[in-house]
Amino acid sequence: MLKDRSILLGITGSVAAYKSLELIKGFVKDGASVKVIMTEAAKRFITPMSVEIASGGNVYCDMFESPLSHVSLPADADLFVIAPATANIISKYANGIADNLLSTSLLAFNGRVIIAPAMNWRMYENAVFQKNLHYLLSLGVKTVGPERGSLACGEEGMGRMADVEKIIEAVRTSLSKQDLAGEQVLVTAGPTREYIDPVRYISNRSSGKMGYAIAKIAKRRGADVTLISGPTAIKPPDGVEVINVETADEMHASVMDNVPMSSIFIMSAAVADFVPAETKNSKIEKKEKFSLNLVKTSDILEEAGRFKNKPFIAGFSAETGNRLDRARKKLVNKNIDMIVFNDVSKAGSGFDADTNEVVIIHRDKEGEIHEQPLQLMSKEDVASALFDMIVSLKNEGLSE
Repeated sequence: MLKDRSILLGITGSVAAYKSLELIKGFVKDGASVKVIMTEAAKRFITPMSVEIASGGNVYCDMFESPLSHVSLPADADLFVIAPATANIISKYANGIADNLLSTSLLAFNGRVIIAPAMNWRMYENAVFQKNLHYLLSLGVKTVGPERGSLACGEEGMGRMADVEKIIEAVRTSLSKQDLAGEQVLVTAGPTREYIDPVRYISNRSSGKMGYAIAKIAKRRGADVTLISGPTAIKPPDGVEVINVETADEMHASVMDNVPMSSIFIMSAAVADFVPAETKNSKIEKKEKFSLNLVKTSDILEEAGRFKNKPFIAGFSAETGNRLDRARKKLVNKNIDMIVFNDVSKAGSGFDADTNEVVIIHRDKEGEIHEQPLQLMSKEDVASALFDMIVSLKNEGLSE
């Protein structure tokens, strides 16, 4: 995601500075090059050597050691991140004070800035500080956190630096194209549970990872996202509205309620095809043999495809074996715009995997079917490719 991007990271004098090492490692793992400016106060919490080891480059502390570094460092950066950002550096930045390498570099930088505040809750709630913070926000500076919790002083309150992963995701979002801005994206994810009795149910092996990846990428690219999720163990992406459901009937009702407000609908949930004809109100006693009568569930994709003013609709077709023919039939019979074929019997493409190998099948304005095979890649990369195709098709006027 951050490959070939240059990030300038400022570390200030907060006890949260130790988190900056993990932040640097996360940036580097994502493919970014990282240059670091440390204040003198920051060096009291972590050493420049540890930062150099994490970043693989020099650490800059004194503006007089490297002449014009306050100009050259910002000039080479795609993004400026301050984490942790103390009340001191935030207030200096808001008031145009430039008295060290970091504050001077901030004033010389003309690009996007992200700050991750970290301080005592009293400092954070101080009216003067809030005025400074809101002024920066009005100029387009982005903030991540802070969070409420236990602080270094032993008190509870708002002031903890945001989790490293949240900061990295904010950076990814800032450096991503915002081609989904204005889109209302509805995504379904995960399995459903169909109860036999109060303690037993039938379900499937869906982990929800693909759907959650789609929701995350849609949000990253600027969309307003609603995620309808069956039972999963995955933490939802920040900024995404989540509707939790359990059964196929609940999934159906929630989708029907939300499709009319959506401009893109992606059905990646593995909804049960069959449900017990009868659900017992009490636990069924253990027997030598037990027969279960199943009935077919509603076809959510097919019903959505019948909407008069339907959104762009994409579905998933999980198969065992190279059954592309089944996916093509679903595309036509359900009257949808795109279907993603997924052979779950392939290595790396099965349930619970972090990767997927799919074929994107879609129709053009004339109704002709096209196929785009994708190599094995992360589910986030699959989601990115999926939205690349959707944006392209919408721009061509396939879906108004």
